[in-house]
Amino acid sequence: MADASHASYLPPILTFCAGAVVAVPLFRRFGLSAVLGYLAAGIAIGPSLLAVVKDPDAIRGTAEIGVVLLLFLVGLELQPARLYSMRRDILGSGLAQMVLSAGVIGGIAWHLGLSPGGAVAVGLALALSATSIALQLLEERGDGAERYGRRCFSVLLFQDIAIAPMLAVLPLLATTGVANDENAVQALAGLGLALLAVAALVFAGRYALNPFFRLLAKSGAREVMTAAALLVVLGAALVMEKVGLSMAMGAFLAGVLLADSHFRHELEADIEPFRGVLLGLFFMAVGMSIDLKLVLDNALLLALAAPALVLFKIAVAAAILRASCSTWTEAIRAGALLSPAGEFAFVLLPMAASLGLLSEHHGAIATALAALSMLIGPILAKLIDAWLLARAAPPEEIEEDFSGTTPSVLVIGFGRFGQVVTQALLLQHIDVTVIDSDVERIRSAAKFGFKIYYGDGTRLDVLRAAGAGKARIVCICVDNREAALRIVEMAKAEFPTVRLHARAFDRVHAIDLMRADVDFQMRETFESALGFSRVTLEGLGLDYEEASLVIENVRERDAQRMEIQFSEGIAAGLQKVPRVSPEPLVKPKAKSKALSQETREVIEDGGAEVAVGGVGEPAE
Repeated sequence: MADASHASYLPPILTFCAGAVVAVPLFRRFGLSAVLGYLAAGIAIGPSLLAVVKDPDAIRGTAEIGVVLLLFLVGLELQPARLYSMRRDILGSGLAQMVLSAGVIGGIAWHLGLSPGGAVAVGLALALSATSIALQLLEERGDGAERYGRRCFSVLLFQDIAIAPMLAVLPLLATTGVANDENAVQALAGLGLALLAVAALVFAGRYALNPFFRLLAKSGAREVMTAAALLVVLGAALVMEKVGLSMAMGAFLAGVLLADSHFRHELEADIEPFRGVLLGLFFMAVGMSIDLKLVLDNALLLALAAPALVLFKIAVAAAILRASCSTWTEAIRAGALLSPAGEFAFVLLPMAASLGLLSEHHGAIATALAALSMLIGPILAKLIDAWLLARAAPPEEIEEDFSGTTPSVLVIGFGRFGQVVTQALLLQHIDVTVIDSDVERIRSAAKFGFKIYYGDGTRLDVLRAAGAGKARIVCICVDNREAALRIVEMAKAEFPTVRLHARAFDRVHAIDLMRADVDFQMRETFESALGFSRVTLEGLGLDYEEASLVIENVRERDAQRMEIQFSEGIAAGLQKVPRVSPEPLVKPKAKSKALSQETREVIEDGGAEVAVGGVGEPAE
């Protein structure tokens, strides 16, 4: 009989999945954030209630990978040039928020009886904001690109950068006397090592990562690309952790270094499923860490302190952002997102307790306060956002003028057909994005100045990541009929407002695309063959106008027959897999004549076949 221990990992996995499946849809049903659903599920299955999971710390290390992957995806959206343009918000607003919040919170903690070192630790820990919650709420609102969303992210980024100095400061606060000099030397050595590691990561990202992914892409194995993406993200995070920086900072840096890569959207599509699951697990771990007995024993203190902390952080962040030229509405919305305590509070507070800066009781109170702020913060942010939007004056109706805008086109497949299609778009300076899974074609497309992304166009996550939902037209130019139909079906279901133009191989494929409700389809050789015929007619003595009339007549007859076959079926009475035989659009004046015995035998053998096709287009 099989050893039951082999299945021992299933109960906790099933527990987490069940908690998420029940809690998150329930909270979303009432218009609340998914983050609250995860937190509530964590409280329910944690040691304070059902005790299905008795040790939250055992899973927090794994769950923190969700935060790591989140920061990597954020980095992918920030090209180095864009990151440089945010430097004033990062160093200005971020530094001001951290200094003011930590100073006031630490001062209150010291006044309540904590030691100076403990007060600094509590001030730093509670001044941090929850990157995962803020970015998740921005994603749910679709406001990541809004001005207040960008400024909010700048503050969060400064906080992530500040984690390393914080981790170095706490051991220094825990020592006195001669040991201070030794610890100062160790701290400086650690800082030098961290800078060296960052430089090495930047060098590797600039000169090694793109060739590395290009080599793997040639193998054609999608699972290898997924493994490579995880290797890069988690490897960068581990290196940063080993030198005293945060894992999230390492992942973010890896994302920034790959932000200009052609493989960016493929990496984003590969990482996204892991990020969503593990980030949800992280929120559940935070919920499990809330000790309800401790909360009840200190109910009055926490009932006053948690809302006060959240409101104070909103006020500080809003005042700083308002002073730096944001509107009050933007400043308050950003401040509400920054109000919950950060994920690294659960790293700094236990570390401060282990160093003797905090007593066990004080450390537990501060940890519970941080967790409760993560529970209260999203609710308050939701209420504030609804209030601000409700009282905002309705926007003036302005007549839209699209004369100066550039339409966007997503071209899937950059083979011989796609390359010709994009030539005309290039002449009109139209914004074009190209998706292809062939490395050589990606290199060719780089010469056109388009946005080019390596990826499989038949994957919905790749289409989403490449912006299919925001494109005006999606041109499906792949050289695989099944793949083209699959893309059409997905795009129709997921992006109903986007026009779809598809390349058809032959008559059967064209009718299949018509039935899939594409906006436009064209057989890849039909128009070129008609053009060839027109020039041939001119060579036989017809002038251009006469030849063009003949060709137009052929085109109209073909369209009429196509409509009949679309309505009544192209393969009525034939085998299950249809073959389309060439058929003239008008009755020939003379009977065909075989010029050799072999030809005559071939014609007689095929005479019983029924011709149902179009102009010279046998099925392939």
